Amino acid sequence: ITRMTSLFDASARGDLAGVKLLLQGGANVNGFNEFNRTALQVVMLGSTAVAKALLEVGANPNIRDPACSLTVMHDAAREGFVDTVRVLMDHGANINLVDKNGNLPLHLAAREEETLIVITSGLN
Repeated sequence: ITRMTSLFDASARGDLAGVKLLLQGGANVNGFNEFNRTALQVVMLGSTAVAKALLEVGANPNIRDPACSLTVMHDAAREGFVDTVRVLMDHGANINLVDKNGNLPLHLAAREEETLIVITSGLN
């Protein structure tokens, strides 16, 4: 198992200590797995601390999923992970990127009232 594989696994499990250890050991925060996704894209979205740890060392929040053009912001907004949405916005996530169906994160958040409020607070 490589450091990168372990980083993806730790991120997907929400293992903050593991993620930090792997990053300190030199794992590439913006490296891609076999599905062309980054550690941030596979993060357990309810693990805001893991997302924040990845973002603080330079994870790009605006990389799109190669299959559907979704960003992590789209995923977090759709699933109602308000704290993760806030952290993503605080670290430069673009709330104006559309997916392959033309949806903004705002459109996907419409089902989740609290998430909708957070995203609209970032609109100009």
